[in-house]
Amino acid sequence: MTDNAWVRWPSREALSRVGVHRARRVLSLTTRAIVLATLLATTLTNPELGDWALAGGITGIVVCGILAWGFWRTTLEHRLLPSLVLLALLLAVASVGHHAGFRIPALVLLCGCGVAAIERLPLVAALPATAVALGVYGVFDDDAWLTTAATTAGLALAGYVLRLDAEARAGAQRLLVQERAARAAEAESAALAERARIAREIHDVLAHSLSAQLVHLEAARLLIERGADREVILERVVAARGMAREGLAETRQALSALRGEMTPLEDFLGELVATADRAGVTVTGERQPLPAEASQAVRRVAQEALTNVRKHAPGAAVHIRLDYGEHEVTLDVRDSGGKPGELSGSGAGYGLLGMRERVELLGGSLDAGPGEEGFVVTLKVPV
Repeated sequence: MTDNAWVRWPSREALSRVGVHRARRVLSLTTRAIVLATLLATTLTNPELGDWALAGGITGIVVCGILAWGFWRTTLEHRLLPSLVLLALLLAVASVGHHAGFRIPALVLLCGCGVAAIERLPLVAALPATAVALGVYGVFDDDAWLTTAATTAGLALAGYVLRLDAEARAGAQRLLVQERAARAAEAESAALAERARIAREIHDVLAHSLSAQLVHLEAARLLIERGADREVILERVVAARGMAREGLAETRQALSALRGEMTPLEDFLGELVATADRAGVTVTGERQPLPAEASQAVRRVAQEALTNVRKHAPGAAVHIRLDYGEHEVTLDVRDSGGKPGELSGSGAGYGLLGMRERVELLGGSLDAGPGEEGFVVTLKVPV
């Protein structure tokens, strides 16, 4: 569609009834009904007209209604030539009606053609059509020339105002459609993000749980290969079963956390170190509630770090420090080091890598590497 205002059609939204308030539709229909009833009454009560003339007048009104409906449809479909033909037929009917004695209906029809042309046609065609319709009106009207000029100017202005009003309504309608589409897209994006968040959370929980189970099952395998006592092997199997139960419980906790039912982070870390040997936790800074994803990231990193200590430095002392800063929360997990355990080669090594990717999505950072004594994992999450 061209941007030239002279050859551009009014938009389909402007030419249709889309977005028109119901009260306005009722008012428009009522006005048209009153005008039609007035024309019929004027025609039927004219004593100068015979029966054939009355029949012809009523037929002319019906024909005008059909032509007007066709003009409405062709302009809605942006078909210029058929629209101009129908408009010319309406003007011809008005001229014939005026010469046949139907003066008032003919003048009303001419006024309607002039207004409709400038309201519904491209300006390059609307202005000549309106000029012809109102020019014929001026010729047929018996009022003073000043009155006729004022009437024609007012009708042309009224048609242009209706055109601008329809375009404004169409613009508002398009904006409303765009806003609804944007809201739908935003809702869909939020749903996809929530699904990704849930999938990431469940993945992290299961990865930690299965990794811990693998530690005990791998130990059980090594004990079986060495012919260890049944009780020692059974202890490892029972521990793996306990890890499976803990994994299910953590999965439920993760889902509860996603619903906003989350235990305080300090309590969680306290329970975590209570299940480990030679582990402690220190909390510094002014405690504050964290966003759900940030809190879950801290929890998962602490769990993964303790699991790695069990695998790579069994028996090492572990200290967890949680610091609430002004703009970020820092989690520091460090162990005292020790000889690599028998299970140091188990697992794929993707635990902390997955945690790092998760934290980076939150705008934080995760560093892991050797410290002065053992291994240090440092997490920073903005709040």
